[in-house]
Amino acid sequence: MTPLHALMATNPLNQPTMQRYTAILLFGPPGSGKGTQGKALGSLPGFFHCSCGDVFRAMDVRTELGRAFLEYSGKGQLVPDEITIKLWLARIKSCVTTRAIKPDMDRLVLDGIPRNPHQAELMDAMVDVEHVFHLSGVPRDEIALRLKKRALKDNRLDDASDAVVKRRLEVYEAESIELLNHYPPERITHVNATQPPHVVLNDIFKTVIEAEKQFA
Repeated sequence: MTPLHALMATNPLNQPTMQRYTAILLFGPPGSGKGTQGKALGSLPGFFHCSCGDVFRAMDVRTELGRAFLEYSGKGQLVPDEITIKLWLARIKSCVTTRAIKPDMDRLVLDGIPRNPHQAELMDAMVDVEHVFHLSGVPRDEIALRLKKRALKDNRLDDASDAVVKRRLEVYEAESIELLNHYPPERITHVNATQPPHVVLNDIFKTVIEAEKQFA
């Protein structure tokens, strides 16, 4: 077994004691506003926004995990779920060490991770997802327009192509949408993502507050 295969075969949950984090999950197609809402919530006391992009940007490519990530991403291949979740866990533990996250006080705001049922299964022992906010209702052509605008704004011109946008939506519709079946229906709130961002944020926050009142 090669070092890479050994790394993938190792269960990220095989630890004597596993810290379990409280979280809410922002879910929806690319361009639905998950990042915008995550950043807004993350600016409030008691919330810590962690996107899949944050995980990859914080990765140390000198580590075994970092090298494994590069081996796949450098070939344009999808990074295996096990490696993605291990990178996520390393990022969260680092933030706990620096006190950016206070597990006994803060709620994680997950954005883009987990992105499929298998990732959710891997994370179940690490994360108690209290609520899932499904940002929905944005027409496909509007999503495509949002993604192209974002790519141009961030100077990621390759992501502005029709082929890339089409592929990202196809992956979401074929794989990611099944993630909703992983969580109990009573934990899922469908939010109209065609509304202005501040209205979407208000809808999310009202649900969080109501849930806290029930358990107070």
